[in-house]
Amino acid sequence: MIGFFWNLVLALAWTALTGSFTGPNLLLGFGFGYITLVILQNQLPSLNNYGKRLPRILAFLLYFVRELLRSNMKVAFDVLTPPWHMQPGVIAVPLLARSDLEITLVANFISLTPGTLSLDVSDDRKVLYIHAMFLQDEQQLRRDLEEIQQRLLDVLR
Repeated sequence: MIGFFWNLVLALAWTALTGSFTGPNLLLGFGFGYITLVILQNQLPSLNNYGKRLPRILAFLLYFVRELLRSNMKVAFDVLTPPWHMQPGVIAVPLLARSDLEITLVANFISLTPGTLSLDVSDDRKVLYIHAMFLQDEQQLRRDLEEIQQRLLDVLR
């Protein structure tokens, strides 16, 4: 978070120094600030691994959009074809997330995927209960949900 703050400060300084307060110029300043912080991350412990965060975020977003489209197509196909193939059920997925922010984001990203809905977190915060629209292959669903969770935690940690 500290790296992002300094990147934003450098982007604002760039726009102030150039005198052009436009969106593209702010993005350019953000890019120059990012490059500067990547170069400095080895000298400043507070910037540790800041350079790896943006590629992880982009990789996660691409992965999630792909999963979102795939799930949308599956739900749309099932709704539009007469014999419904859904087999709803509730499963318990072990949580790797520990902080409140991590648990909230994992639950929300799982709920954003069509066909799944986060229901509850256990009292010991180690299990997330999920309602799934398609529970034909429970092990595959678990693997998919655990992959979403792991990729999101890679971005956050």
